[in-house]
Amino acid sequence: MKFKLYFLLTLFFCINSYAQSYIFGKVISEDNAEIQDVTVINIRTYEMVVTNRDGHFMISGRAGDELRFVKAGYERLGRKISSENIASPVNITLARATILIPEVEVKQGITGNLKIDAKNLNRPKKVEKLIKDIDKYIAQKSDPRILAAKPGEFVQPKGQGFFIGKVKNKWDDIDLMKYLHSALGDEYFTDLKIEKPQIDHFITYVLAGGFERKSILKYGFCSDADLNRFQRFVLMRISSYRAPQTQR
Repeated sequence: MKFKLYFLLTLFFCINSYAQSYIFGKVISEDNAEIQDVTVINIRTYEMVVTNRDGHFMISGRAGDELRFVKAGYERLGRKISSENIASPVNITLARATILIPEVEVKQGITGNLKIDAKNLNRPKKVEKLIKDIDKYIAQKSDPRILAAKPGEFVQPKGQGFFIGKVKNKWDDIDLMKYLHSALGDEYFTDLKIEKPQIDHFITYVLAGGFERKSILKYGFCSDADLNRFQRFVLMRISSYRAPQTQR
């Protein structure tokens, strides 16, 4: 009888230890502001959810799982889940990513005063003379007979002008693909189980799925809101990308 009771207690303990639970939590910034649209990934189950406008999330998991928190513009963070995290909410603080500003070399001696700068730069006399001769030549009016049409040549009639077509976009899909790859980084895609050689192909696949990008291509600018929108679109397309070719 004692052996049966010990066996049942052991079985109950094992089932309770490995039971699937839900992990609740909230993601905030360093200044205690709620952060929405943070991608939360359970590395063991590969389940993904996104935080709501208040920064809250709920994802299935158990003690021992690792959760990863990813959002453009913030440092990626991993958190190991303990038994205490199952019983109480998990509070996550994301730090802003450090942006390295390239060093700008300032030439010493540039004051903005033309006379002082010309004296400090001390250009050779031959260069000074050449610049003066060029300025003098440009200032002279050309003889109209030089520009006149020769006998038999076609002369373009003067008019109000004409439209030569719409202005081209500053970016194309290749430019956008390179920007998304650079902005999100390799780790964002490898966390989604996309191998590095396939990252550009996957981004192209997501764009071809109907991602709205007219204004991005037109102005050559992708905002944080566009990056968040792209990440949500990724979560919608990732399953079909992994499916066999016949099921896409």
